[in-house]
Amino acid sequence: MNNFFYVLNGKKIKRFFFVFAAALFAAGVIYVESDNITVFSEGSPSAVYSVSTDKKIIALTFDISWGDKRTEPILKILKDKGVQNATFFLSSPWSKTHPEIVKAIQAAGYEIGSHGHKHTNYSGLKEEEIKEQIKTAHSILTDLTGKEPKLLRLPNGDFDKKVLKVADELGYKVIQWDTDSQDWMNKGVDTIVNRVVTKSHPGDIVLLHASDSSKQTHEALPVIIDELRKKGYEFVTVSELLNQSNAKGSEVRDQAWVDQQLDTAAGL
Repeated sequence: MNNFFYVLNGKKIKRFFFVFAAALFAAGVIYVESDNITVFSEGSPSAVYSVSTDKKIIALTFDISWGDKRTEPILKILKDKGVQNATFFLSSPWSKTHPEIVKAIQAAGYEIGSHGHKHTNYSGLKEEEIKEQIKTAHSILTDLTGKEPKLLRLPNGDFDKKVLKVADELGYKVIQWDTDSQDWMNKGVDTIVNRVVTKSHPGDIVLLHASDSSKQTHEALPVIIDELRKKGYEFVTVSELLNQSNAKGSEVRDQAWVDQQLDTAAGL
């Protein structure tokens, strides 16, 4: 009986030890990930990855930070395919040196958002530096287009709660993406098409590039457009997508960003 008593208590002690260790581990994870939890907590400024809707609407977005060879072919494809709605995120230094292309994007009726000024990770900057970067880009794009941008895609898609707070104070909505074409990796036209077509969903924001470093986007784009249309998708701007979200009173901060990070790490 005594032996049984000691064995039973030993098991309880062992179980208590594992429960305690698990609790400590969980607390550690929460502490380490506290920035992410704050970033996506209700009531705080947030980034938009997609919107919740049953409508087959999707936003094609194009980032441009350098070069002058890729944008015009992409604009021609969009025109030839009758895609009247798309959103371009332009870095201000590029815009300042390519005003004619900025005007062409605007003349085609496409939405223009800010891609910031200096192409660096803003999470590594102080609040005043972040504010200066966003305001500088805002001034340049407003002067070029005559219209104040309200959407911001941060360089490299990098942000933290500090960046979101500053962007929100300056009247910007930070726009991310659910579907990353990874066109900048130049893995092949079929790979780009497959990623976009298989991963896209209603209310999705698709990341593409119109910088010179993305050498296959203009080849993949016609197929992407055709295949998405076959699935019944209609192309809208990011603002139109957000209006759909606002009408339903819900903004989705989709957790697909976790999958994207895993995909990138795995080289998919």
